[in-house]
Amino acid sequence: MAKPTRSTPVPADLPPVILSAFSDEAANSKSVVEQFAVLAALGLQYYSPRFLNVTGEVKNIMKLDKAELKTVRQLQGDYGLKVTSIGSPIGKVKLLDVDDGSHNRFVPFDKYLKDEVATAIDRAHALEAKMIRGFSFYHPRGTDPKPHVSKAVDQLSAIAQKCAKEGIVYALEVEANLIGQNGQLMAELARKIDEPNLICIFDGGNISSQNYDCLRCLAEYQVMRKHLGYFHIKDYRIDPTLEWTGVVDEERLKNFVPADIGDSGHELIFRDLREHLPQIDRRMKKLGLPGMFLELEPHLKGGGQFGGFSGPDGLGVACRSLCRLLDYAGIPYELRGFEHIRAARGF
Repeated sequence: MAKPTRSTPVPADLPPVILSAFSDEAANSKSVVEQFAVLAALGLQYYSPRFLNVTGEVKNIMKLDKAELKTVRQLQGDYGLKVTSIGSPIGKVKLLDVDDGSHNRFVPFDKYLKDEVATAIDRAHALEAKMIRGFSFYHPRGTDPKPHVSKAVDQLSAIAQKCAKEGIVYALEVEANLIGQNGQLMAELARKIDEPNLICIFDGGNISSQNYDCLRCLAEYQVMRKHLGYFHIKDYRIDPTLEWTGVVDEERLKNFVPADIGDSGHELIFRDLREHLPQIDRRMKKLGLPGMFLELEPHLKGGGQFGGFSGPDGLGVACRSLCRLLDYAGIPYELRGFEHIRAARGF
């Protein structure tokens, strides 16, 4: 893929960001071979698994059996891929067992920690991943999330500690309708959890879809920057017809766009990120990861509560838009080149 001319010079000592993608965004059939072929063709070397068709049935990563995991592990090696994080739904359950009109599950936390969190850790070990993506629990729908921060901190601390014992980083994603629905709440959660293996994920589309403009998105990013280690690259155009009630109807979200034309302000955010990239890169490497990931999750053909889809063409558009933004901001990144192909062939 040809790179546009950089608008901002890149200092020689500025570490590159690592490009990645949720692989299921790429494949019409969700077949693992199609997912991996698209990522390899785009020049990506990292991915996060979420929904996969290994043997004819689409399953969430949490539902794969040992034989399916073994197949995925073999295929990721064949396509020269490594796992960024396990794209788990951990933390997307109710914090309290109350009927709030939503379809969200409630699971007693001790059982949740023993069963589902343990399963996510097992997936990480099976695919040689160092990180699990997760969330901050649903407070009762329509209520203020702030009174629920303390209980969420207790449960997220337990998850992070369980992950730490297994050498795993827990990456907490900002998302509407959850307790950690904006940068301020995410920063408060991270500060109170205070576990070294917990980092935060910024996702611009998850902010702008709450009808926040680019300056508000920048402010939400900046307030959680101290705890950041990972970006999801998604963008959204604010819906002027949406009557904001404080709750996002996730099935209504239709305005996902590439990162260089949305309302999340990625240009502003990346110019700020460039100044702080060395510190974030050191943070991630101290945790045993190769650096800071920027992961495509564009939802260009639709998205909802537990995933989204872009197709092979949409993921290509999203990848090129991200590269244009990084070039403009003067942030280095790497895609596969001929030397990578030569190395794969043993030359």
